Amino acid sequence: MTFEPTESLDTYYNENILSIDKRLCELLNDRKKIVNRELIPPDKVVSNLADEYGFQKEYLQSFFTTIGMEDIFQPIVEPVQFRKYLPVLKTYENQGVLYTVTYIRQYINASVLYLHIDWEERDESIEFSYDPNLFDLFIDDTYICRSEGGGTTGHMSSSYIISPSLPDDLNGIELVFKELGRPFTENPTGFEFSIKLG
Repeated sequence: MTFEPTESLDTYYNENILSIDKRLCELLNDRKKIVNRELIPPDKVVSNLADEYGFQKEYLQSFFTTIGMEDIFQPIVEPVQFRKYLPVLKTYENQGVLYTVTYIRQYINASVLYLHIDWEERDESIEFSYDPNLFDLFIDDTYICRSEGGGTTGHMSSSYIISPSLPDDLNGIELVFKELGRPFTENPTGFEFSIKLG
């Protein structure tokens, strides 16, 4: 995602606040080092901060939500020059839902991984339902993982563009999938699973 500044943002900047803006950036960096992936403070904490510093609670909620969106501003990598397939065929099962990574496509600048989610679709008269949520993929700090997904009844498939490209030897690589309940929150459902490659 890119941000195009409007003309009004570019016309005037008060140099007297430059040192404050630098401190803000330094504090954001310090925060990121502590929590790795930005967390939104609980509602009570946001309310207390708003009261203490004289801000509107909604303003601070918006601020912390925006901090948590840093990943979506990463440059979008589009895979180029397909090289090879790496077969994986690893599964994880939980409460009647099967999660499968079948293969990885290798490109010179990225890898594309596919996560398939399958569950038994039952008759509505039976009290069973599975509401598939999206999953974030984490490997380690070396890799940026961007997800795209879609599904139908009883099946869902998500693809992940991983950059830079994974090594052709997948030994030692661990994929950690964290379920997302709603945007801008860190693993709110608590469900995660890992698949070890190689």
